[in-house]
Amino acid sequence: MSLFKSIATFGGLTFISRITGFLRDMVLANMLGASAMADAFIVAFKLPNLFRSLFAEGAFTSAFVPLFSQKLVSDGKKKSIFFAAQAISVLIVIVGLFVILFELLMPYVVSVLAPGFHNNAGKIELAVELCRITFPFLLLIAIVSFQGGILNSFDKFAAPAVAPIILNLTMILSAFVIVPFTPSAAHGIAWGITIAGVLEVLWLYSALKRIDVTIHPYIHINKILANPEIRTLFKRIAPGVVGAGIYQINMAVDTILVSLVSSGAISWLYYANRLQQLPLGVVGAAISVALLPILSKYLKAEDIVNARQTQDKAVEYGLLLSVPAAVLLIVLAEPIVCLLFQHGKFSATDAERTATAVIAYSVGLPFYVMTKALMPNFFARGDTVTPVKYSAVVFVTNLIFNLILMQFYGHVGIAMATTVAAFVSLTQYIIGLQRREYWRFTPPLIKKMLAILFISILTGIATYSMNRLIFVCWPDYLQHKLPLFFVLAVLGILALAIFLILAKICKVIDFNEIINTLRKKHGKA
Repeated sequence: MSLFKSIATFGGLTFISRITGFLRDMVLANMLGASAMADAFIVAFKLPNLFRSLFAEGAFTSAFVPLFSQKLVSDGKKKSIFFAAQAISVLIVIVGLFVILFELLMPYVVSVLAPGFHNNAGKIELAVELCRITFPFLLLIAIVSFQGGILNSFDKFAAPAVAPIILNLTMILSAFVIVPFTPSAAHGIAWGITIAGVLEVLWLYSALKRIDVTIHPYIHINKILANPEIRTLFKRIAPGVVGAGIYQINMAVDTILVSLVSSGAISWLYYANRLQQLPLGVVGAAISVALLPILSKYLKAEDIVNARQTQDKAVEYGLLLSVPAAVLLIVLAEPIVCLLFQHGKFSATDAERTATAVIAYSVGLPFYVMTKALMPNFFARGDTVTPVKYSAVVFVTNLIFNLILMQFYGHVGIAMATTVAAFVSLTQYIIGLQRREYWRFTPPLIKKMLAILFISILTGIATYSMNRLIFVCWPDYLQHKLPLFFVLAVLGILALAIFLILAKICKVIDFNEIINTLRKKHGKA
């Protein structure tokens, strides 16, 4: 499958998952608002996700997918599946023990993660209860990510992309089915998270069965660890764990600091970050997931020309989708937040404070997507050490700017620090790839990048002007949901039309190429 079709498949389904995620967040905002209970729930939701980069999509998958993809090419399906079965056996043991340890130490974990909760009676006790309900999700999502890595290596991107949709729908359903039988809305939705993990595992198990792949975990861990290929896998995982650990410490520091800002600040940043995650998840994650197995196979075959061309396309697609998305999020932050979240217990003040954080996050969106597009170039070569070094620099950068900017801008300062750190991360990857002669910007790519930036800014100016005109004519339109929905829909359609017209004029998009690619049969791209 071509890179474009792989990104389109994974990205399209991821877009659906983000939409269902917004529906989920609308339910959360309505039931929990930006209250103390909401802060406690968000910490419980974040906790297993803090470690999923360590045990799931991050360190483990980044080391496993290239090895498994290359093994498919050299050794065939049967031996590759045996290797996968051994790997998942070790993963289950390690993550299982980790989950048990954290369940026992949860009061101390929450006290470290959210020290500001001690200032609110009962808040930290509620957070501990909720975290104990949600933390087993970590083991389940680690298995899901492993299953997804195998499917991606077989060019099957659809089923893994559906898994987050299962999580979102289950959480929404739990709000109406489970909540009536639990002490609070937060308890009921927390149970929905863990139940969703079980459903995701079963969903991907059935997807693997459809391509005749059955993974049987092995009990004899000592024999597995004697396998030189498994030892190679864990040698590559080790620096990745350190790198992911630094990243998770970074996220934990953000949570610790924002818990000290004010009650509700955790919620404001959570909802703002969720808006940023729509384009980041659809574009950045799709490119990263699709690119890794394709690059791994090209490099295994020593096809350097195609590897570099594929990397160019990944960067181009990433910018083409992320830059205009960032611009529109910046100019329409307030009406979008009002439409999605300002109802129930989520007030107009909460919406305003969330919108300012959205703007700060959105500036860094293209930096994040570009980094996602360049990172697989190291992992595909088996280099998991260099990203660790970069992560350490990013951690220090984020911490310094957090401590400085939060003094002046509160929760928005923390979002601003994240954007600065994203820029530093991208700069390191660009310089690192050029120094190693793995990849560099070509003049045609630079020209296209500048054109994308130019037409995105023009589209943003036009959209901002139209929105201001509506505001002048109708100052309180943000408070009326149905008109607000139609205003945003019209602005979105007009912005898309303006962007596509300018893209055609500036030759940024070749529509004939896209149409021809989509018409090609699966596997012939």
